[in-house]
Amino acid sequence: MIKRAMLCGLLLVASLGAYAQAKETRHEIALQMYTLRNVGDADAQFAMAGKAGFKNVELVGTHGVDAPALQKILKKNQLNVVAAHVQLSALEQDFATTVAFNKAVGNTHIVVPWIEAADRPTTQQGWVDYAKRLDAMGAKLRNEGITLAFHNHDFEMKKYGTDSVLDIIMKNTQRDNLVLELDVAWVSRGGQDPAQFITRYAGRIYAIHAKDNSGIGVRDDEMNFSPMGEGILEWNSILNAARKSGVQWFIVEHDSPKDPWAIITTSRKNLDALLKQHPPH
Repeated sequence: MIKRAMLCGLLLVASLGAYAQAKETRHEIALQMYTLRNVGDADAQFAMAGKAGFKNVELVGTHGVDAPALQKILKKNQLNVVAAHVQLSALEQDFATTVAFNKAVGNTHIVVPWIEAADRPTTQQGWVDYAKRLDAMGAKLRNEGITLAFHNHDFEMKKYGTDSVLDIIMKNTQRDNLVLELDVAWVSRGGQDPAQFITRYAGRIYAIHAKDNSGIGVRDDEMNFSPMGEGILEWNSILNAARKSGVQWFIVEHDSPKDPWAIITTSRKNLDALLKQHPPH
């Protein structure tokens, strides 16, 4: 009888541990809503995110609705906002409105997601000057209780001497003013090792975009991106580095999905399984 009680107790502890681990991974996985931009209106997009099992989302601007409407949509689908993509020019031109919207929907991280080709600096000093714009905006947002982050593509892997553009940005901004949302698929496409970047900027990487590269000739009609965990990236080294570096969020994204539902559900399942193999340190 005693042995049976002990066995039941051990099974209970194990099940509680498994539950805690599952809960933990759910609370560090998010979905970048750009992935669902072609699904329908904002209501349909966020409904799909919730139905797919996501509890956290990363916004793209305002999704064409005002803050009260988005609050209602988020509440209906039991979704939490972990970040929002907003262009630097929009922040500079309409700071107060942008801050007010993000505060209203409970967001504390704004990410600069993209630089149009015509606006990209072409010299090392040009990138230093751009970094100073980010640093100034980061300080301004910090006074509002919001953290600024920067999201990369492959063009930030271009080097000036020994430093890539991303290195220049990180070296010319203060830790308190700018963190990084590292898109590991684009880092790899730029010829660099994502795990090395994560390790290099340990403590300054808020999130990674968890998406995968397929390679040329595979998924050509989807920009050669695949669901997370089903491509060619080496996720063990990436997640090991992420855990050691204090990455807080793992955000599923796909730039051009033919079947958004299949992409996000497969990616979430694979990401959840991989994170359980790489628990927080």
